[in-house]
Amino acid sequence: MRKSIISIVLATMLAACGSQPKQELYEKHVAFPADATPEQKIDMVSRLVPTPQQLEWQQMEFTAFLHFGMNTFTGNEWGNGKDSPELFNPTELDCEQWVKALKEGGFKMALLTAKHHDGFCLWPTATTEYSVKNSPWKDGKGDVVRELRNACEKYGMKFGVYLSPWDRNAESYGDSPAYNKFFIAQLTELLSNYGEVHEVWFDGACAEGPNGKKQEYDWTAILATIRELQPKAVTAIMGDDVRWVGNEGGLGRETEWSASVFAPGSYTHKKAANDSLGLNEMSKDLGSRELVAKAQEAYWYPSEVDVSIRPGWFYHDYQDSQVRSLANLVNIYYRSVGCNSVLLLNIPPDRRGLLHEVDVQRIKELSDYISKTFAENQVVNGNSLWKAEAGATMEYTLKPGAMVNTFLIQEDIAQGQRVEDFLVETYSNGAWQYAAEGTTIGYKRLLRFSDCQPEKIRVTIRGTRATANISNVGMYYAEPLVEQNARVLLSHVNTAEWKAVGADAAMAFDGNRETAWTAEGLSALIVDMGKEEAVKGFCYAPVAGDDLSGTIYKYNFYVSNDGQNWTKCDASGEFSNIMHNPVPYYVRFGKAYNARYFKLEPVSEINSAQKTSIGDVGILLK
Repeated sequence: MRKSIISIVLATMLAACGSQPKQELYEKHVAFPADATPEQKIDMVSRLVPTPQQLEWQQMEFTAFLHFGMNTFTGNEWGNGKDSPELFNPTELDCEQWVKALKEGGFKMALLTAKHHDGFCLWPTATTEYSVKNSPWKDGKGDVVRELRNACEKYGMKFGVYLSPWDRNAESYGDSPAYNKFFIAQLTELLSNYGEVHEVWFDGACAEGPNGKKQEYDWTAILATIRELQPKAVTAIMGDDVRWVGNEGGLGRETEWSASVFAPGSYTHKKAANDSLGLNEMSKDLGSRELVAKAQEAYWYPSEVDVSIRPGWFYHDYQDSQVRSLANLVNIYYRSVGCNSVLLLNIPPDRRGLLHEVDVQRIKELSDYISKTFAENQVVNGNSLWKAEAGATMEYTLKPGAMVNTFLIQEDIAQGQRVEDFLVETYSNGAWQYAAEGTTIGYKRLLRFSDCQPEKIRVTIRGTRATANISNVGMYYAEPLVEQNARVLLSHVNTAEWKAVGADAAMAFDGNRETAWTAEGLSALIVDMGKEEAVKGFCYAPVAGDDLSGTIYKYNFYVSNDGQNWTKCDASGEFSNIMHNPVPYYVRFGKAYNARYFKLEPVSEINSAQKTSIGDVGILLK
């Protein structure tokens, strides 16, 4: 009886004070009761929140990827693990130059490819001889990881490491127990010897080992190692803290749920859980009410947008003229950070061991543009907390005479992600006008609209999961930019006189990636160039657009003087990562071949389909 009276008194006091009992929040993960209704599941998802390290990671907004290693010196994107350590020899390596440039570019963290798929380690590891200790750089006494970590410490930059699970050099790869021990030993070195690590990044690339067996990773033991040695680090992609956005084009989803039903990459039940919901990394919907109703669990698993400032992930000198324009990078910023994601922008050091001058200039331009755009919020008291129910509206006054074209809105994600739909209107000349609308908000949402000078704005939360916690509303003016894409030269040889042999394939070399030659089956393209050329390589460009069916993954390339007798050229035989990065691929041979004819023969398509598609091909003479 006494307990009931106390409960009634407390409830009365809370009601009188206008407050509510504190809601139970679920950090990172929640499992639904077997008998939970769709409404109950939505309520639980609305109370899903990030861990402290996930929140800190989200607040960085802007991080840098540094692809540097053996591929920098071979010209490959994915090395085969057979190149000599003697090739690794940067002449002016200066990690302080990297970090100073990144700092001025607005980045909060530098993430280094300590080991890529080729297996070459940028630190003097005890696990393999395939590392900097057997390179001529600093007579084998150098340590790139150490130098970058020291530079980050000096300039107040957070530090992360990428350690490729796939290793094309390790003999034990595919012998799962042996390789897992090997991999964890490498991970232990990186997480024990270099101070605090803020992000550990694993991708999902995987193939057969030298023994013909596919590696089965012990993700439970791998994550346990991270939790023990670097408990404050977030684990990305094949971890359970940070999710890959699903493309390498710098494009986040218009509807991006951090509170998602997509099971993390390291979970043993990932495939079964995601298959049951029809989900993969590229799915457009990862957290709608319909999916939540069918799911058994939900996760705080925010999106990271990874994209390179150049067409390739590693440095290639011929791409110095193909660095993304300021307009393109600004659009990526709006489509990543402005769509509830963190931007991981790759800036690859060159063969000198320096960030190239063009790249440094471009990231400084980007930082200056963003700083100028968001320097002053034109909304009065826009950072006042607004607890909004579905259907609620809030009006905000703007500073007199403010010209605006960009809307910013944020939720307090420490209390969950809840907004499903919202509308923005502007008021001028005595009337309300439509400005913009969106679905999810999360940490930050940016929307662009036509220039205007409103007296005030009105925000309507049209749909939400429980009470939304709007922490910030802003209006800004972004200077217009014109896209200036550099013209990409696909061929050193004039293609006007080329003729296809045995097929009507002129669209394969018309200089236009928008048009493509397609053929059923894995069909070779044979071209008569009309005269003999000293062929030193070729270019293959997949068709521009969303439909990548028929894109060649593995290939053979041949040359001939008579169209009858063919010589197979010295080339790697695969367009590495072309599925996720469908840009022109340039292949250079170890020597020149004098030839009038060439043949591009597909061996496999990106999805193992029996189809061939070529947007454009070209021949390289240098």
